[in-house]
Amino acid sequence: MTDGAGSRGRELVDRLAAEHALPVEKYEELVRSFSPALAAYAAERAVAARREVYGDEVFIRGLIEVSSHCRNDCRYCGLRRSNRSAARYRLAPEVILACCDAGYDLGFRTFVLQGGEDPALTDAVVCDVVSHIKAAHPDCAVTLSLGERSRESYQALHDAGADRYLLRHETADAAHYARLHPAELTLERRLACLRDLREIGYQVGCGFMVGSPGQTPTTLAEDLKLVEELRPEMCGIGPFVPHHATPFAEEPAGSVALTCYLLSLLRLIDPRLLLPATTALATLDPRGRERGMLAGANVAMPNLSPMDAREKYELYDNKAHAGSEAAEGLAELRRRMESVGCRVVVDRGDARRR
Repeated sequence: MTDGAGSRGRELVDRLAAEHALPVEKYEELVRSFSPALAAYAAERAVAARREVYGDEVFIRGLIEVSSHCRNDCRYCGLRRSNRSAARYRLAPEVILACCDAGYDLGFRTFVLQGGEDPALTDAVVCDVVSHIKAAHPDCAVTLSLGERSRESYQALHDAGADRYLLRHETADAAHYARLHPAELTLERRLACLRDLREIGYQVGCGFMVGSPGQTPTTLAEDLKLVEELRPEMCGIGPFVPHHATPFAEEPAGSVALTCYLLSLLRLIDPRLLLPATTALATLDPRGRERGMLAGANVAMPNLSPMDAREKYELYDNKAHAGSEAAEGLAELRRRMESVGCRVVVDRGDARRR
């Protein structure tokens, strides 16, 4: 702790660590007070909070990118339907199951099936895949990240065995949401999906980009307040990274340092959160994964997808998918986590709730 951190910022960090909640204007003050010294102090408190709940454990998820087709036209995403140059693919069910088998042998006990909002991923198709994964690996969790679907669809997928669902809200400000998305997508609908998932019984994950075009300290404060109120089991945040074939191609990337500071604040909001150090962090900084853990994260999601699919699933430019970002690089990931006092474990890695 240094004098440069500012006594007011430290007071708010300490209050957040003790109460796990702040008024939205205090979150905004914390965002505006961001400095390297205050971030270091918040990280110190966040790592201590994480250790109280999870010790030095890092949970790994095997990420399988099942489809690069998407019906949506989000302005930040390389998979947007308007991108005619995108390489489209769908993994066959047997390929997905083979990825899970290989991942299980490597020590993964959670599989994350992620894809664009592909109309071909019907309930029947996804339910069949999920039920086969659960039959082959009953000690594993299945996480889905397939966008907005009807409540009936979410219920069917849960009934088939899906345990968790990731649906990043991207921003908690409706006007900012409209800037990032086409008119047919609304924040109201996104939040309704998150409520449906919670009521059905999923372990729920939300999340947001840091540094997306039009984002302000006020919108970030609203994001932090939303996470506080929603109390998800998981929250995935990462810096905005532009893609060359989107309207935001010339926008600057988000800040790794600010992202890590916000990870620390999220950890203090809920010490039991499952917080990934995301691929976007590793894309912008070779040590992004380590920096995330040092800020309070406790989840890594190496890529289990077939190699050709990893190159085609281009949400943003230069996405990291090799080395410690890949399942094959698990030994490297273990070493890198140990270098920052963490330990990769073989575990489903469920959130530890009160």
